[in-house]
Amino acid sequence: MTGSPAGLPPVSVWYERQGSGEPVVLLHGIGHHRQAWDPVVPLLAAEREVIALDLPGFGDSPSPGPGAPHDLPTAVAQLGAVFDALGLERPHVAGNSLGGLIALRLAQAGLVRSVTALAPAGFWTEAERRYAYALLNAMRLGARSLPETAVERLARSAAGRAALTSVIYARPGRRSPGAVVAETRALREARAFGATLAAGRSPGLFSGGIEGVPVTVAWGTHDRILLRRQGVRAKQALPGARLVRLPGCGHVPMNDDPQLVARVILDGSRPAGPAAGPGTDGGTRAAAR
Repeated sequence: MTGSPAGLPPVSVWYERQGSGEPVVLLHGIGHHRQAWDPVVPLLAAEREVIALDLPGFGDSPSPGPGAPHDLPTAVAQLGAVFDALGLERPHVAGNSLGGLIALRLAQAGLVRSVTALAPAGFWTEAERRYAYALLNAMRLGARSLPETAVERLARSAAGRAALTSVIYARPGRRSPGAVVAETRALREARAFGATLAAGRSPGLFSGGIEGVPVTVAWGTHDRILLRRQGVRAKQALPGARLVRLPGCGHVPMNDDPQLVARVILDGSRPAGPAAGPGTDGGTRAAAR
């Protein structure tokens, strides 16, 4: 599917669409692909039309044409054009990491109906950003250094899957061998990885508030890339947001607890979701473990 953002080259994205109801668009993190949402999609599709897509330059989506930067204003314009091409008028959006930050910026642009941001990027200190970048670059180097046959061999065992993915998952053994091989390949082949990471060094990735759009920010208690104290900063920047703790989840919580993540997204996209019980980090907790 191809969209045409104003003043930018056309952008093409691969996507999967299923279910019925109010649409929710799912955005993955840097170096990942739309299949990161596979554990959650069937649960969401019971109540929503679900569109999981590969961001430009990641997964199966080609990089945008020459002259298209990889910054946040460009991502917002590109996804606005994608929404138009898909016939989506202000969909609900859920995003993880980079996808969570983009989702928040889409809300600021008035392009979405609600936002659920899972460990969104951009609420770090400079030291925390450097730490996160060191982990991400190490993962990328590992993915590019290991032959595919070695990845396939490691993915056959729970210990091997942990070696490959424990930075992003708190429960890597739950990820299937095929999924681990595919996402390691996606990280290795992510064409926009370097340029997107470089754009993230800019200060002030998120500033200002969000008016008229329900916002949920959720953070895994075992996030090793973006430490959960960044969720408190996100809540301070967005005092009207609901802050949810995801017990036992890592940076990519969709694999660690699909039922919990689906419920958080569905609750956040309802006009008046059920209240969650008191939690920690100044917010609410979606479930106890």
